[in-house]
Amino acid sequence: MRFDLLIQNGTVIDVGGEHVGRYDVAITRNRIAAVEPSIPASSARQVIDASGQIVTPGMVDLHTHFYHSVTYWGIRPEPVAARSGVTTWLDVGSSGAYNFIGLREFIIRPSDLRLYALLNISGIGLTAPSWELRNPDYLDVDLCCKLVDQHRDLILGIKARIDTGTTHGDLEGLQRAREAADRCELPVMVHIADGPPVLEDILALMRPGDILTHCCTGRNNRLVTDARKVREVARRAREEGITMDVGHGAGSFAFDSAEQMLADGFPPDVISTDIHQLAILGPCFDMPTTISKFLALGLPLHEAIARTTIAPARVMKLEDEIGTLKPGARAYVALFELLDGDFPLYDVFMNVRSGKQLLVNTLTILNGRPMRRTEDDPSAPWIELSEAQRELIERGHTPAQMAGLA
Repeated sequence: MRFDLLIQNGTVIDVGGEHVGRYDVAITRNRIAAVEPSIPASSARQVIDASGQIVTPGMVDLHTHFYHSVTYWGIRPEPVAARSGVTTWLDVGSSGAYNFIGLREFIIRPSDLRLYALLNISGIGLTAPSWELRNPDYLDVDLCCKLVDQHRDLILGIKARIDTGTTHGDLEGLQRAREAADRCELPVMVHIADGPPVLEDILALMRPGDILTHCCTGRNNRLVTDARKVREVARRAREEGITMDVGHGAGSFAFDSAEQMLADGFPPDVISTDIHQLAILGPCFDMPTTISKFLALGLPLHEAIARTTIAPARVMKLEDEIGTLKPGARAYVALFELLDGDFPLYDVFMNVRSGKQLLVNTLTILNGRPMRRTEDDPSAPWIELSEAQRELIERGHTPAQMAGLA
């Protein structure tokens, strides 16, 4: 037989591979072998009927935290990947120079997922909830660069969280991150929320190729003005080559900001989850739910899928391997149902929008093989459901409840 696995009768949305429509997808070993309008079932050892489903590249999440059991925020990625379609994860700053080797040896190395990292400019990373930039002794540029040079196959950039909860209201952490990134010739991802420092001063230290995450924040460094327009400093930043990334998380996605950005012709470049110990409990939950929120705001499905596949793959400079179904790419594939109905979707402030469609993952294929679904790990001992999260469960408004899966 010619192929190992064949996915038939699905609606393919592969913007990077220029396949959008009715196609069959064939896999040989761990690579995409063919994408054609009709491939005979007799040509494959195993056939999956995707009738009525959407077939996409395995999704690429540009903002995650998977350093589980070691850092405050980290979750085990495999159970979430199997039920969400995310096959490539970028951990952004959970590890710093003092603990990156543990991330590599004990989390990345044993996993079959495609896992990468941004190194926190603070040597202690996100061991605790915050405060990692407040002690300048941890902001060792030389040590940061040394770790990058030893692990360039996995470290794709530098991370700095710049807000009042992480810094002393200053720019020292970002200045050190900028120095390290320039020396290593890598990008910086900068987290924004409440200032000081103010957005203008933060963007002044960013360069083409850098990533501004939490671009739909509702905090005081939001990208939109009180007049419901995108701030000119944000427009200039994107024109200069700075990527605008969502990073939903537990405190960084506001419907109002996202609506204003879309209305003003300024959609995010990348949709990511910032999935972690708190975000996974809602209202973020996972990537399909985050995409559903943008569908509710009017972003077309193919654009949302592009922003979770080929767009982040290009930011990571891995577009020939991931984020696409073009022949030769890795056999990372996700299948979804797009449910019609009335689905309450929430932002981090518990503002609600009524979604008419809910994207639900039905199968995740990793390296040419379907992933087995397993239960999520229990929450870490320091994590408790908030009142808002309890309300979501009581109302039956978690994705699993709305999809009839719980």
